[in-house]
Amino acid sequence: MIVTVLAVVAGIVAAFVVAGIVSAIVRSAGRRSAVASDLSRRARKPLRAVLVVVAVWVALVVTTDASDTWVPTVRHVLVIALIACVAWLIGALAFVVEDIALARYRIDVPDNRHARRVRTQVTVLRRVTVAILVVAAVAAILMTFEAARAFGTGLLASAGLLSIVAGLAAQSSLANLFAGLQLAFTDAIRVDDVVVVDDEWGRIEEITLTYIVVHVWDDRRLILPSTYFTTTPFENWTRRAADLLGTVELDLDWSVPVEEMRAELARLLDETELWDHRVGILQVTEATGGYVRVRALASAVDAPTLFDLRCYVREGLVGWLQQSAPHGVPRTRLETVQDLPGARTGSAGAAAGSLGRRSGRPTVEPAPQGQPGDTQRLQLTQTDARLFTGSIDALERSRAFSGPGSEVIAEREQAADRTDSRGTPRVSGPVTVVGPPLPEPQPADAGDAHDEAARHGSAGRAAGDDGDAARARE
Repeated sequence: MIVTVLAVVAGIVAAFVVAGIVSAIVRSAGRRSAVASDLSRRARKPLRAVLVVVAVWVALVVTTDASDTWVPTVRHVLVIALIACVAWLIGALAFVVEDIALARYRIDVPDNRHARRVRTQVTVLRRVTVAILVVAAVAAILMTFEAARAFGTGLLASAGLLSIVAGLAAQSSLANLFAGLQLAFTDAIRVDDVVVVDDEWGRIEEITLTYIVVHVWDDRRLILPSTYFTTTPFENWTRRAADLLGTVELDLDWSVPVEEMRAELARLLDETELWDHRVGILQVTEATGGYVRVRALASAVDAPTLFDLRCYVREGLVGWLQQSAPHGVPRTRLETVQDLPGARTGSAGAAAGSLGRRSGRPTVEPAPQGQPGDTQRLQLTQTDARLFTGSIDALERSRAFSGPGSEVIAEREQAADRTDSRGTPRVSGPVTVVGPPLPEPQPADAGDAHDEAARHGSAGRAAGDDGDAARARE
């Protein structure tokens, strides 16, 4: 017994010495390599544990007899410990590989779309790796027991019924698990993506196998199941790029000076660093009822900057309306036509002039009657008044929303015409006919063929004569 204890102690000491030597070698290499440094940091403890368990096992095998009553129990415990330590070591090595993949892509740069994609996938893979290692280690430990092996054999024999029961019981959990894997590898969302879910604007903070954490702008957290993002529509503001277009809409009076307001928008955008100089447009998008809807469209490099830019533009335009164009503030007028001078005599000019004098604003006079030969020169609309024309960015935007093109549409129309004319879709490739064979056509004699050709020729000549007569009448 004393020999066994001494052998175990010697084995443990030897294991620590070997682990220390390996760690020192890796650390010396880690001074020049970040990978070696990470390997030394993560794998030092699990490697030491594996070496200690192996050393104790070797000491017991060498110094004990298998016939002793306590030896099988100790060896069984060592087997379980070895399985756990090996799983720990494999997990540490897997983490080192994942850290290498993450180190190649930086996310602290402006254009980090690809890096965020890799980070999302590596994060999900890390959780999958841990889950697989834990399940495999637990299964291996259970298989070391005789009763567990018998239970496993019976379980495999009745796997059909049990799989149905387990599938029904874990339907929701499995759905979330597969949804998390789908989101990670289909690139629908990534960590740090800016999204809008349930009318809440936030950032994807964490993606797990079963749920996703959304960090809302007011520091709240939304915990959503993974199936939410595979079954419910949501907005992803950074799917392809971070730059965005934002709108500021104002319902104003019909007398608002649009050109002056457009010039004020240009001045506001030029004076702020929030604008990225891509798009700055003011348009009247609606003119129905008692108001006109004016929409200011501006662009920014990302969503937070766009929010501040929209607030800045809105405050600036409201202040300009209050100071420079108070008559453009929305209002409701109640005035009967009979109260206006000239209304009873039918003079539109007099009625319009009276209305202008009462409101204190310039009167819009009726246009003079022009002559048929007169021409009017029209000025092109300014580029800051058009969204899809007038600039290179606008033309690219117009091309993106113009549809598939005339050739593709013509091809679709031809396919639809063929389908309508035949009644069934056109089938490409060989066609197999199932049914009794059709009778072969019998050859006609030469006289019948000659008579048939003569009849066709007479009908053709008659049709040609009718066509010539119709053209002559025309």
